[in-house]
This record gives sequence, structure tokens and C-alpha cells, in this order.
Amino acid sequence: MDHRPPSPNPSKPPSPPSRRGLRALPRLPSDPGFWRSPVRGVRFTAALGLVLLIGLTLLFVTGLLSYAAYNPDLASVNDKTPDRGWLGFYLFDWPTHPYWLYRLTQGFHVTVGVALIPVVLAKLWSVIPRFFALPPVTSLAHALERLSLVLLVGGALFEFVTGVLNIQLDYLFPGSFYRLHFYGAWVFFGGFVAHAALKMPKVLRVIRSGELRSGAAEPGAGAVPGAGPDSGPGPGARVGASFADDDLASPAPAAPTVSRRGAFALVGVGSLFMLLTTAGRSIDGPLRRTALLAPHGWENPGDGPNGFQINKTAASVGVRAVDTTDTWRLTVSGPAGDVRLSRAQLLAMAQHTSELPIACVEGWSTSNQSWRGVRLRDLAALAGFPAGPPGVFVESLQPSGAFRSGALRDNQVRDGRSLLALRVNGADLSLDHGFPARIIVPAAPGVLNTKWVAKLTFGAV
Repeated sequence: MDHRPPSPNPSKPPSPPSRRGLRALPRLPSDPGFWRSPVRGVRFTAALGLVLLIGLTLLFVTGLLSYAAYNPDLASVNDKTPDRGWLGFYLFDWPTHPYWLYRLTQGFHVTVGVALIPVVLAKLWSVIPRFFALPPVTSLAHALERLSLVLLVGGALFEFVTGVLNIQLDYLFPGSFYRLHFYGAWVFFGGFVAHAALKMPKVLRVIRSGELRSGAAEPGAGAVPGAGPDSGPGPGARVGASFADDDLASPAPAAPTVSRRGAFALVGVGSLFMLLTTAGRSIDGPLRRTALLAPHGWENPGDGPNGFQINKTAASVGVRAVDTTDTWRLTVSGPAGDVRLSRAQLLAMAQHTSELPIACVEGWSTSNQSWRGVRLRDLAALAGFPAGPPGVFVESLQPSGAFRSGALRDNQVRDGRSLLALRVNGADLSLDHGFPARIIVPAAPGVLNTKWVAKLTFGAV
């Protein structure tokens, strides 16, 4: 009997690999088969990228507006980035109209930024196979794309992490938040613009194709009919992808546990949750009660006329009650010399009322409070500027720390709503709200509404 193996039949196609062989996936992240989620694909990433293209551009613009509101080109005390060079090309005189301007721009910046966190995380998840792709660089164009990705991802993570730490009042970074966030924003936006330019043709092609709305985009499309969940796609098919260059779709997807529409819904619910638990910090009404993730959101620090949000207490910055007793005097300086005024003398001057909020860089704000005190332009006249009051340099009793002093522009001094406030909501200021006197200016960031004022020098800026 001839025991030799039969000769191969050249007319017979080779047997298909076993089910066991199909289950044996590569273990290295550099192999596309390592990533098995059927949700990944160019359509999923393109949709998230379009949301971020709009959202991150608005965040960048409102962030630059926040920086301009600090008047960094007015005086060195306001400038946390003195070596910014041409990056400050856009700076302009920050207006006082409308009075809620900074509350709107910074509230939008922080609230939308927090709401975009789930979108950013989903976008990073969707493109994670590219981080491990080999070879790392295949051409000059590919090298530029990889460099833009490093700047984009690194910058985004840095901006979101430092931003969240800042709004949660956890200053854990080595250096000024303003400086780090400003330069980080430019690094991020440089990578963002480059990456968007490189990827925009593919994004537009995906959107115009209508594949985002197509049922074929759902995980499972293209699988072998009748095969088990681990049997993989049919020959040449890519699950949930119709684009030949879809390098994000898995060549051997696992059984779908959620549809692509379900994944979008999950991201949307996450963003909605973040929105509802933070938006109330800068919006009056019922949403204040849902701002559970906002340090200055849903709970007031007390009752009564002074029962509204406080950023820093007197004790936290070293201001003692003994420093604000009857011995306190306000020094007003200008061409007329130095004038020292007690609180009783200030109360004897013409009093004016302004209905203004306090809006902070952390994204929280108060509702309008009724402030009463002496107009800054009247104090400028007392200092020797009866017409056309100039800017003013404001100094606090606060012994040290950022923004213990600040400069205001001439337009801010001229505005009749700008006050040296002595009372709020019909009562004397509390110590934590700046007793014996504080600055209140329409549309200015909260830190420029200096508390515990000790000296005003008009014409020094």
C-alpha cells in the first residue's frame, strides 16, 4: 500500500483558515488587528473632529478674550506674560459695555470647555491605533501629520488638565496658571490648525458621502453571513467602513456591544452631564442648584446681603480685621497730592449705586449685586483730574499674593458705574467681600475688582 501523502491538486483552492486561527489576534498594539472595536472608523472620528473643530476654536477665541480683559499691556502688574512678544498682537482696550461681557465670555469658555471633555476623550480613543502605527514616519507629509498630532494631543491634555485644576481651585502646577495656560494654548492651537488642515479633506469627504447617516456605518456591516461573532469580516471587507483608506477600522472586529449611534449618544450624555453640573456657576436660575462640580456654584457661603460667592477669604490672604478698623485710611494720590480719607469721610461723599456681577477666571460668577459707594471718576477729580480722568493703580491691604494690586484703564475709571464700593445689597461690606472698601468695575475680571483697597494712584498707568 502506498502511504505517501497525496499530491496537491492545483485546481482545488486552499482550505480556509480555521475558526481557531481567526481568533488568534496579534498581541502588539502596532498591528491593526490588536484594536478590535467595531465602533472605530473614519466616520466616527470625523464626526467627533467636526464638533471639536467648532468647539475648540471658540474656546481658543474666548480664552484670548479673557487674556485681553486683564489689560496686560496696560501695566506690568497686570501682565503675567511679559515675554509674549508677537503673541499679544491682538490685545485691545477692554470695554465696560455691556457690563456682563466678561461674565459671558469666560462663563462660555469654562462651561463649554468642561462639556467638551467627553468629546476629547472619545476622539483620543478613536485614534489611539495611530499612536502605535509602524513605521512611525513614512513620508514628509506623514512626519508633519505626526508632529501636528504631538502638539495637538499634548497641548489639549495640558490645557484641559490645567484648566480643570484651576476651576477646581487646585493650583498644583509649578508656575502661574495665566502664563502656563496662555503659552499652552498657543502650542495647542498651532498643532490644532496644522492637524485640521491636513485632515479636513478627509473629514469633508466623509461628511459629503452621507456615510455618517448610512446604515452601513453601523458595526457589523460587512461581516460574513452566518458566521459567529468572532469569525471576522468577509474577504476584503472592513467592518463598518467603506473607505479604502480607513486605517482606523479594525480588520478583525469583535462582536459589537454598542452601535456607533449608541457610542455617539454615550458621548452626548456625558457632555450633557458635565454641562448640567457646571453651567450653573455662571448662569442664574435653577441651574445653580445643579452645579455640583462647581466649587463656587450651587451653594452660597451664607445668608443675608453678603451671602454670595467669595473667591478668597480675608484670612486666606492675610488680611486681619484689626487692619480694617477706624484707623484705616484710603490714600488717593494724583497731581493734587496725597489725600487720606476715613471710611466716614467716604460715606459723606456723593454715593452712587451700580447693579453689577462679579465674574472670575475660574468660570464662576455671581448674579447682579447692588453695590453702593463713591464713583472712581469723582475720586480722580479729588486727586487733581477734574476732566478726562486717567487710569488708576489700585493697591490692597493684602500683604502679598497675585493681584494684590492692579491697574484699570481710563475708560474703566470714566464709567459712571465704576465704584469704590462701601456697601452691598443695603449693608456694609463683609470682611471677606472687601471691607472697608473695594473696587467694582463693569465687565472686568474679578481679580481686578480689588478688595481691601488701601491706595488709589491716578495717572500712574
